[in-house]
Amino acid sequence: MRNPIAERIADFLKHYPPFTSLTYVELVTISEQIKVVYLEKNQVLFKIGDPTHDSFYVVASGAIGLSVISDAEETLIDKCDEGDILGLRPFFAKNNYLMTAKSREDSIIYAIPIQVFKPYVTGNASVLSFLLESFASNTRNPYDKDNRGKLISENVLYNEQSATDIQYFQPIKYTKKPITASPTDIVKYIAQTMSSRQIGSVIIQENQMPIGIVTDNDLRSKIATGLHTIDVTVDKIMTVPVVTVPEDISIAEAQMMMLKHNVGYLCVTRDGTEKGAISGIISEHDVVAAQANNPGVLLKQIKRADRSKELKVVRDKLTDLIQNSIDKNIPISHITNVASEITIAITKRAIELAIEKVGPPPAKFAWFNLGSQGRKEQLLLTDVNNSLVFEDVPAEQYDEVKSYFLRLAERVLETFEKIGYEKSAQGLNANNELWCKSLTDWIKQYNTWINTPGEKGVQTSSIFFDYDFIYGDSSIEKTLTEEIFTKTNNNQLFYAFLGTDAIKKPAPLGFFRQFLVEQDEEHKDTFDIKNRAITPLVDAARVFAISKGIKNITNTYQRYKKLADLEPQNADLYLECAEAFHTLHWFRTEDGLKTDSNGSYLNIEELTKVDKVKLKNCFQPINEIQDLIKNRFQLTYFT
Repeated sequence: MRNPIAERIADFLKHYPPFTSLTYVELVTISEQIKVVYLEKNQVLFKIGDPTHDSFYVVASGAIGLSVISDAEETLIDKCDEGDILGLRPFFAKNNYLMTAKSREDSIIYAIPIQVFKPYVTGNASVLSFLLESFASNTRNPYDKDNRGKLISENVLYNEQSATDIQYFQPIKYTKKPITASPTDIVKYIAQTMSSRQIGSVIIQENQMPIGIVTDNDLRSKIATGLHTIDVTVDKIMTVPVVTVPEDISIAEAQMMMLKHNVGYLCVTRDGTEKGAISGIISEHDVVAAQANNPGVLLKQIKRADRSKELKVVRDKLTDLIQNSIDKNIPISHITNVASEITIAITKRAIELAIEKVGPPPAKFAWFNLGSQGRKEQLLLTDVNNSLVFEDVPAEQYDEVKSYFLRLAERVLETFEKIGYEKSAQGLNANNELWCKSLTDWIKQYNTWINTPGEKGVQTSSIFFDYDFIYGDSSIEKTLTEEIFTKTNNNQLFYAFLGTDAIKKPAPLGFFRQFLVEQDEEHKDTFDIKNRAITPLVDAARVFAISKGIKNITNTYQRYKKLADLEPQNADLYLECAEAFHTLHWFRTEDGLKTDSNGSYLNIEELTKVDKVKLKNCFQPINEIQDLIKNRFQLTYFT
């Protein structure tokens, strides 16, 4: 007998993934169980903290806004339109909703019962893949070209696909030494072990290979119901076969395997098969915990931190996140996007904790990160550079106000050191009275650097032109920036001296295209990738960006991308420089993580032939961009 309502729903669904992967008959069967939900404008479908529903949803008409709580305010982060899916959380996770879904206009929603749809998920790889990617990457439609990778998560501070890629591809953490038992062991004693160890499963093994698994569900369904007595051997009640996975399985893959086989535990073996030696076990809890251990959670931990020790824990987790991302070949731009936001949040919290200790500020101020932090390029635990600008105060208050901010900066730097960062060896920190002063004094300082860069005893401190406003009064940053770009506008003398500094770095290759390695004892026979390759690209991007009046972009890669837009005739070179910078940044980060160093010095002998070629290919854009600097700013006058 025909069901016209179900057919009408099926006719709608067949145009949108993942329903496009199902037959029309299957769609009609599903549609017969679908409930139609009518929402008036501003009506809530579910909100943050609500227990998950027994259905997920498809927007039939209208629009549903998704929002989170950020800094105590509700923030709209995405909008689901016709055909978009929302509310997938109960499919994969047991905890409550992490966002609020509210209609932005009168809307019609199809509620699809999860239990009805589940058989079609486990039996159709395309449907399963779509839902997993949609949930794990937090997108309403991962196949949508325009919206693929759009972040829908607990915070809105990091963007695009960066954080979601990292979360999706990172390996899952699991129990490395699981409890095992033999098939002839008595259930009673295994149950006692599970109770005393507070675990939900025991792997049954023969010759170190898994042949089955006993879970708390087996005890409930087969022992507590009286189906078997508690004195039987475990082979009578164990679940077989046990689902096995390899050691390096990702979070998404673990989700997929659990859903595909409808199990709550996965046995990890050396080779991923039931014939391999047991090396671990993954539980549903591990999957849920892994989903929670993302950048959004780290940002929340930072906001709740009351001590430098807690901030250090977050920074250590960030290092793990970066390492996992490098291992999985996540693009370096995505990694730096996430890492920079977490670094900024750590800095803000360190300042807030310092204010709690030294008392409220006597004047408005602005804290700036400089150098690699200011360019949002710091991935390793290298040194930090910063400055502090406070508003102009009466002359009689100046010393007292400055003294306060020096104490404040000292407290912040102490926190940084406890986290693992080093102070600047050159003293380029806000606790140095040279770099902690009033707005007027800072304007004078920049004027000196800009207008008389060649004056004897005055050194152009280019690092101070790579700054990022972090905390305090944004009007101070705006005033300072306007002054700097007013004074640098068409200032050929200043450009020439910046350009001269940019081409002074030592060459990366010798006459015969061999790597020029260091000769000093400490770094003998290593290649200085920072000074010979990365810094020249950073310096070149800076001088061109300032000369073109590019404000509020200090990241080297983004500077080159912007320059490519502004100068189409040189776009190819700028884009080559951008890619070369990313490649070099990758090499440095990978080496720094491996050697627990700042990654500045590479052991060339440890590189593969392919990596050596890749590294050398980065040097040609350096030569070409330096030639452009010489021609653009007529540097023959200053050599």
